[in-house]
Amino acid sequence: MVDNVLEIDNLTVRFHLKRGDLTAIDGMSFSVKRGETFGLVGESGSGKSVTARSIMRLIPTPPGEIVSGRVLFNGQDIYKKSDAEMRAMRGSEVAMVFQEPMSALNPVFTVGSQISDALRTNMGMNKAEANERVVELLQLVGIPSPGSRLDSYVHEFSGGMRQRVMLAMALSCDPTFLIADEPTTALDVTIQAVILDLIRSMIERFNMSLIFITHNLGVVAHACDTVGVMYASHLVELASTKEIFANPQHPYTVGLLNSIPRLDKQTKFLTPIKGLVCNMMDPPTGCKFHPRCDHAMDICKSINPPMKEVAPGHFAACHLHDM
Repeated sequence: MVDNVLEIDNLTVRFHLKRGDLTAIDGMSFSVKRGETFGLVGESGSGKSVTARSIMRLIPTPPGEIVSGRVLFNGQDIYKKSDAEMRAMRGSEVAMVFQEPMSALNPVFTVGSQISDALRTNMGMNKAEANERVVELLQLVGIPSPGSRLDSYVHEFSGGMRQRVMLAMALSCDPTFLIADEPTTALDVTIQAVILDLIRSMIERFNMSLIFITHNLGVVAHACDTVGVMYASHLVELASTKEIFANPQHPYTVGLLNSIPRLDKQTKFLTPIKGLVCNMMDPPTGCKFHPRCDHAMDICKSINPPMKEVAPGHFAACHLHDM
């Protein structure tokens, strides 16, 4: 049996736009083991959601293009599968919880019909069987009075309840792999904690693998086993969650950690990362982080550092480790 349920090997994704070409993912490589929760973190615009959609093969072509690389799921290259094979794979093997339920759920169909449609298509259930399963799923994710909510529409649910519906839909066909794309971003802090605990319990209950995409390192500390840090289309650091927090090896990761409020530090101010994420239509040469980096050297301006192992199981892409 393949130990890694997912392997991304040197993946590059580019969008051909009227203004020019935009490379959203540049040479990314990482893997996710069975039963592992992998956190993918970085500022908005880093390429996290494009990574998720690339795994699901949901990149629109055109304008998108998979320039190079492979995505292996259970040892099979998904880019060699037919459209019919991918449709069968989505939901039944790998599922995704999208960032904004109001965009992902159809407002003109009831919640029950949207979840049951996946069950009837992928699991071959009839209408009665599908409705019975939908009630079970809604109850599983904590929707009150699930039997009476089958005929409710999306706008009749609160933000937290919509996210629960999205999770129920993702779990409907018993997938072995789940991608959660910032599922708690639009929710208040108390509801975020409830949704996070719900996702963790579902992962443990069904022994699933998970990619958790977020810009919140506090969420990562709570939920993830391994962390990949993205910046401007590149993976710049990769290690266990414990190692990332205890011993960050890339200046960008250090900056992200310094911008988190800490109860164990007697300081009234956070330390933000200076500047903004670079313009991806016209990125800087060399390391894309060098205009914002306090440790930038001449080599950083001309040569993009490769990912290298700086400690056992800890990888970083920074010229500081060449000194």
